[in-house]
Amino acid sequence: MADTPVLHLVDVSLRRGTRWLLDGITWTVAEGERWVVLGPNGAGKTTLLAIAAAQLHPTSGVVEILGDPLGLTDVFELRPRIGLASAALADRIPDDERVADLVVSAGWAVLGRAREAYGADDVLRAASLLQRLGIAHLARRTFGTLSEGERKRAQLARALMPDPELLLLDEPAAGLDLAGRELLLTTLDELAVDPAAPTTVLVTHHVEEIPRSVTHALLLRDGRAVAQGPVGDVLTPALLSECFGLPLAVVHVDGRYTARANGHDGPLARAGAASAQGTVAG
Repeated sequence: MADTPVLHLVDVSLRRGTRWLLDGITWTVAEGERWVVLGPNGAGKTTLLAIAAAQLHPTSGVVEILGDPLGLTDVFELRPRIGLASAALADRIPDDERVADLVVSAGWAVLGRAREAYGADDVLRAASLLQRLGIAHLARRTFGTLSEGERKRAQLARALMPDPELLLLDEPAAGLDLAGRELLLTTLDELAVDPAAPTTVLVTHHVEEIPRSVTHALLLRDGRAVAQGPVGDVLTPALLSECFGLPLAVVHVDGRYTARANGHDGPLARAGAASAQGTVAG
């Protein structure tokens, strides 16, 4: 049904040992929306994305992905409907895997092309995606010889290969230089214009890595949701400061965000002030 959420989580928690990586997350992503999940290191962002990708099951709570309840669904049928790019996935790509094979093998949801047979349509789609992402010239190169920016684009092409209904990107701009980051974000904005573009969830801990095309935001801290909703309502100085535990000034210009510490009340400044007071008192 058209009004069925792409993702629907109700009171979702996940525990590892004595630690709760996620705690009571309720979150709904509708078709056509483009979300950013933002928060500091250790907030639970990657864990949440792994659940959304049907790679992890929660300790408690209800998860529905593309209308199918997690735990009552064959994940091997569900996963090919989801495009995923992540550092964990990149670590599993063989260095000697050709870029063209890396992309086309996503149709079988496997890494490392072996004996699978691919039709002409699959080969043409893979070539078209490489062309669209500006890396057609890398088709015969091996993954291990690519730069970080080239690897990110190759992973994005792979994630798009199965024509997914849901696209999940875990820190797609991490490790890129300024030019690489801006090229990637421009590519994501261009992809979003396509009426057939999948619903997208992007994870990052830098507001500077949020594309203009993002429509909604979820802020996480210590496994809990700080705020969620339309991006302009969520990426405010007050909510981002609460999320990151630091007073932040936020600037929004031409659809892009930047953030910096607000004032001079950081730990080094406080330590310096305490030292100065101690000297005067002595």
